[in-house]
Parts: sequence; structure tokens; C-alpha cells
Amino acid sequence: MVRSMYRLRDKYAIAGIGFTQFTKESGRTTRSLASEACLNALIDAGLEPDEVDGIISFNMGDSDPGIAIATELGISNAQYFVDIFGGGNVAVAFMLQAAAVIEAGLATNVLCFRSMNGRSGLRLGGSRVQKSQGFSQYTAPFGLMTYPQAMAMWCRRHISKYGTTAKQLGTIAVNARANAGLNQRAMQRAPMTLDDYFASRPIVDPFRMYDICLESDGACAVLITSSERAKDLKQPPVYIMGGAYGGGPSQGFSFEDIMRWPDPAHNCFKYIAQSLWTSAGAGPTDMDFAEIYDCFTYSTIMGLEGLGFCAEGEGGPFIETGAIALDGTIPVNTHGGLLSEAYIHGFNHTIEAVEQLRGVAGSRQVAGASVGLVTAGAMTSGGAMVLRN
Repeated sequence: MVRSMYRLRDKYAIAGIGFTQFTKESGRTTRSLASEACLNALIDAGLEPDEVDGIISFNMGDSDPGIAIATELGISNAQYFVDIFGGGNVAVAFMLQAAAVIEAGLATNVLCFRSMNGRSGLRLGGSRVQKSQGFSQYTAPFGLMTYPQAMAMWCRRHISKYGTTAKQLGTIAVNARANAGLNQRAMQRAPMTLDDYFASRPIVDPFRMYDICLESDGACAVLITSSERAKDLKQPPVYIMGGAYGGGPSQGFSFEDIMRWPDPAHNCFKYIAQSLWTSAGAGPTDMDFAEIYDCFTYSTIMGLEGLGFCAEGEGGPFIETGAIALDGTIPVNTHGGLLSEAYIHGFNHTIEAVEQLRGVAGSRQVAGASVGLVTAGAMTSGGAMVLRN
């Protein structure tokens, strides 16, 4: 059964975006970072703090609740707060929730933010296992404790099943770095070649250092409101055409859910593709660009295959054709992605998509971009949405 948000198509829009500098050591609290990003989103939209009446965030115990940010910014009228425990899998879903909240009449102008000290504070790339209990008692003794380890096994399955090569993974990393070189806010802008990729140190088979996203400090925020309201604000609206969230019969969040997944040669996007495209009334060939969650190079392949940009097993060869370059058939991660711009749990993909659709992305601008895709998540559950100008 296909479930879609087609009744909300184009009814809601992103009216403002804000972000902080992306660094390895912010020297600041997550509350300070969140407040800066949210204030910047309000300034961008041309709204005063008192005009905000809803705040939604997501975190993994490494940020501050929305009500604290409301206090920090002097927002006195907020009446709807949600703080979701989740990772990159919800970096799109919480914006879809904002649209649903406005549709339900619970708020009018909703701030969505993610703030994290992902390098200087709680490092998501490190071990998540504090005690070997529950399911982890069967994985931790064998060294399976981190996301890179888990995703590496998934990637190895794709290699075994379809013959995906290290060169194809490297091409993804090199493409991201080339785009980041055109992006002033990217953390890693130095040119990178395939030789550089192969020379980088092994981390966990088959991943090298450049297969894995950055660890970053920073925050991003967007302001979502009705399309009618957005038309009267400072920036041209970026409309939410549609979206979807899920992951099939075995979706989940923790390591036991990852281990239950039936075939790691594909991920959640295979299961939500039909709902996504039905909700938006569009398809892969309609997209001018795609900001695909790239916590690892392999997850880029999963997004392309699962959402129908190419057939299952053909992601590697598709990438080798140059299709994902800025001048390719579907430019991917035009800002450098999570691999080279920053890792704000995937939320920085939305900032880039809005800039592309506003036509203000400078030398990395996709000519004539009017419709684009944003995804979030890499394993058992995730979300995606289609935006237009």
C-alpha cells in the first residue's frame, strides 16, 4: 500500500534558512550554535522571533531542547515543541512533520533545527556501546560497535553481489570534494584525485578515510510556513512538493535492527520510493539535482539505486559515467555533501537544496535548477522530499 502526503503538495514552503560556521572545534555550546542558526533563519525569512509558534528539533542526546532555544531567542508565543531522538534518518522527516503541524492548526511558523558538536563533543563516529547488554552482547565482543563498521559490512555485500569497485566509491568521494572546492563554507576544500583517495589510510574494509563523512561542529535551521504566508516574506518560497519516510518491514534505529535487515545490498529508499514520487507527482527524471545522504560513499549508491535513478546493482557504473557531476545528468551533493562540506547529521543538505532553488549557489549553481531532491538516512529507515522553486 502506497502512503503519501499528496494532500499537502505545495501547501507549505521553506521560507528561511540559517546556519553557523562548520568547524572541528566550535568552542561553543550546542545551545549557542542552535540559537545562531535559528536567528539567521528568521532574519533570512524576515520574521521576528515572536512570530514563531512552533519549534522542532532532532538529536541523539547531544543538543538542547527547542523550548530552551525559544527562551534564548526571546520567543514568547511558541505553543508546539517536539524534540525527536534520532539521527540522520529523521533529518527530512522532522520537516515533513512541521508541515503536518501547520496543516493541523497547531502552529503557523515552525523553526526546525539541528545543533551538534559532532567533533569536539559527542563524536558519532566513535563507539556507541557503553555496556555489552541486550543485542550488543553479541556484537561488541567481535568489535562491531560503530556505524562505519556496520555500513562497511553492507557495502561489502553490495560488492559481493554486484561487483561494485573501489574506484567507483572513490569517484563519489572525488566528486564531493570537487563540489566542496566551490563552496566557501565547506570544511574540506583541497583538491582530491583518485590517487589521493587510494592513498588514504584504510579504516574498516572496504572503507578508506575518504569513504567516511566528516565529524563536524555546527548548526542548521529552516523556517517552514504556509505557501501563502511565504509569498509575503523576504525570500522566494521553496515549496515542499512531497515526501516520505519509512523503511519497509524491518525498519528501525539501533544495531539490532541493522542486523535484522534482509539484504544489505539495498537500504530504506527501495521501500519509500513509490510513496515519495507519488506524493510529489514527479519522478527521478524530473530532478535537476539530488542531495543524497552520504555519511559514507556507499550510501550515495544506495540512494541512487533505491530511488530509481539507476537500476539495482548499477549505481557504481552509473557514477563512473560522470552522471553525478555538476554538469552530469543528475548533479549529486552539489555543496560537497557530508563527505566534504560538513556533517550536521544530514540537515545541511536542505540548506544547499534551498540555495540551489533560489539560484544563489554561486559557482556550484546548477543551471536552471527548479526541482530537487533531498534524502536523509542510510540504513534501515530514512526519509526524502522533493522541493521546487
